[in-house]
Amino acid sequence: MAMDADSLQAVVSFIERERGVDREIVLEAIEGALEQAARRNPGVTNDLRVSIDRNNLSLHVFDTMVVSDEDTGTGFISVARARRFKPDAAEGDTIEIEMPASRLGRIAAQTSRQMIMQKIREAERSNTFNDFKGRIGEIVSGTVTGSSHRDLYVLVGKTEMVLPAKERIPTEEFNVGDPIRAIVHHVKAESNGPAVTLSRASGEFVRTLFRLEVSEIADGVVEIMGVARDPGYRSKLAVRTLDEKVDPVGACVGLKGARVRHIVRELNGEKIDIVRWSEDPRNYITQALAPAKLESVEIDPDASNTVHVTVAPDQYSLAIGKRGQNVRLTSKLTGWHVDITKAMSLASFEDQKAEAIKTLADTFSVSTAVATQLADAGFLTVEGIVESDEDGFIASTGLDEVTAKGLYAAAQAVAELTGVGGGDADDGDYVEEPAGEDDR
Repeated sequence: MAMDADSLQAVVSFIERERGVDREIVLEAIEGALEQAARRNPGVTNDLRVSIDRNNLSLHVFDTMVVSDEDTGTGFISVARARRFKPDAAEGDTIEIEMPASRLGRIAAQTSRQMIMQKIREAERSNTFNDFKGRIGEIVSGTVTGSSHRDLYVLVGKTEMVLPAKERIPTEEFNVGDPIRAIVHHVKAESNGPAVTLSRASGEFVRTLFRLEVSEIADGVVEIMGVARDPGYRSKLAVRTLDEKVDPVGACVGLKGARVRHIVRELNGEKIDIVRWSEDPRNYITQALAPAKLESVEIDPDASNTVHVTVAPDQYSLAIGKRGQNVRLTSKLTGWHVDITKAMSLASFEDQKAEAIKTLADTFSVSTAVATQLADAGFLTVEGIVESDEDGFIASTGLDEVTAKGLYAAAQAVAELTGVGGGDADDGDYVEEPAGEDDR
């Protein structure tokens, strides 16, 4: 049964190196497994103890016996035999004697192998859990090994992790074998091992990418005050510095946009707005809604954390953003509910109607002809549409029922999302590239 010291040394070294389990844990696992297995053999007591010498890895087996006037069965030893191990042994004493390791038997050896591997697997799981629970928020690199219902399985080192569909960027695809970077999002202990969940869609992923890319952030010169994100499409990042000599926005952008470009590439082309944080909510919101030009920002004295923003009609779609994205991310970033309205226009009715037609076409992604038909029916704004009933809207516009119902549902969705209606224009300047007419 006994494994010689050289063989044991080879086994312990292999497990320690390949499985990443501490040497002492391996030795304790072997001792414990041999003890449990050996105690099932006849002729030994439940006090049997296995010890591995930590210096030369020699195996020693000890059993505890009671000294009796004669050998009367398991657990007892005669005085004569006891004195071979302890010269002053007397009847009634309890002594521990070393027995040949071969007495453990072949069955104990086979059983102990299973127990040893079980204990080592438990140690591996414990090591993995302890390692990664301290790495939450850290970016790791791995390889995609498989997928199931858009959940990705990623091998990081020797640990398989999962990138759930909800934590993926919806605009990107991965195949088996592709390299991937993600943030350690959550670690949970489970019976079959720790479950490590990754994320590429969280705001923390963007925050950590900037910390890795921008030395001023890593050094604490520039501080990230908040991140708001629509994964795959757009992120807003608020930064500040206490060093007046440092431009926090410029530090994040980098020379000729090099720093932010690397992050945009990692995020598969996601747009990034870098905003200068301010203690003044009016200034902060003005910065966050850029590039839209605001006419006024007023804090509501009656509604908590609410500001009313007024913009010129030609800036309305830009301020709201595509699918309400700009105002939604601004609210999330600043913590203020942003209510946007158009300024009173002194333009002619024809000019106002033309502007309304353009806004409707942008908002609902419909042709100018359909938008004109809505305007001719008296529906110049999203608010006007949602204030009517569906049947009346369908009858008034003269559009086919399917189109009219779709527009009515879309108007309700936009109104619910923004509280003021919405635009479907792409909203403006991103750090990496200035907005042109095509971006609106």
